[in-house]
Amino acid sequence: MPAPGVNGDSDARRIGLALTAATLAGILVWSLLDVGFSFSRLAQGASNLGTLAHDLFPPDLDPDLMATLAEALVETVQMAYLGTVIGAALALPLAVVAARTLGPPLVAPVVRKLLAVIRTIPSLLWALVFVIMVGLGPLAGTLGLALYTLGYLGKLFYEAIEGVDPEVIEAVRSTGASRWQLARHAILPEAGNALLSQAMFVFEYNVRASSILGFVGAGGIGFYLFRYMQLFEYRKLATALLLLLVAVLLIEGAGGLVRRRFLPEAGPTPAA
Repeated sequence: MPAPGVNGDSDARRIGLALTAATLAGILVWSLLDVGFSFSRLAQGASNLGTLAHDLFPPDLDPDLMATLAEALVETVQMAYLGTVIGAALALPLAVVAARTLGPPLVAPVVRKLLAVIRTIPSLLWALVFVIMVGLGPLAGTLGLALYTLGYLGKLFYEAIEGVDPEVIEAVRSTGASRWQLARHAILPEAGNALLSQAMFVFEYNVRASSILGFVGAGGIGFYLFRYMQLFEYRKLATALLLLLVAVLLIEGAGGLVRRRFLPEAGPTPAA
């Protein structure tokens, strides 16, 4: 015989789940209607997409164009690499302070809030801020990516640090180790695989993100993507997109090789 109140609790749970599902379904329908969703608009959009695809092909394979875009693509990868390295280097010490297992109780929440604020602003807007500060060019893009990477990796890093086995922390702490000795000799070695894997993932993400920073004058291949769209030069746009696709696939493939070589026990990386 079930204990008193069990059936009532089960019924209340089912009712709660049903109400939650109904609420979410209602929000979904309202949102679809509010944004103007309709199958007729989708059908018309498919027709427009077909026109665009016709204008994109064949890509323009002019050697001078390819050389120009290749140079811009290298600049894009440079921005992503530098932004990731700078952001990760700044994120690690802040993550140590922000982690509840290491940071001072009064300071950790403040640092976490700071990282949340930095993370809230997209890299495109950070790039625009730095264009205003340092002028047009890849430096603004690099700094924008670095700051966004700081906020994003800071969160991932302190969560990885907090995920270290508490028994390991207590064992080192029992020896009288200071907070920084604990981080140096216990937590960072234990979380090292996750930290490196997350940094590599963010680099791959930054390559994709940096491709649009040229929209605000922050350099890279994004400048040409924006220009070709404005001038309706779709064949040149197709060439730039294909080169970017090849670069992203090569970088993701190289990242996978590095993970298998150096991080054989690393788990799946989080999505951006």
